Amino acid sequence: MSDQHDVHWLCRPTTIKKLWIVGIAILVLTVALELTIHPHPYFGIDGWFGFNAWFGFFSCAAMVLFAKLLGIFLKRKDTYYDD
Repeated sequence: MSDQHDVHWLCRPTTIKKLWIVGIAILVLTVALELTIHPHPYFGIDGWFGFNAWFGFFSCAAMVLFAKLLGIFLKRKDTYYDD
């Protein structure tokens, strides 16, 4: 049997590349579809083109940075469970 069938289908390099392409295509499509709708902004800034995309990106980046910072204070030593 070849190595291609021994690896889970989500771990194969060809599948990973296809998933990246599909994901990026979906992101581009959703931002491009914003050209066809008329936004009804509540604040002034949320009417800008691509607001939801960059707001989501920066929110996710902020959550990752906060989790890293929180991990500095909450993590235990590697020998925590040793007797």
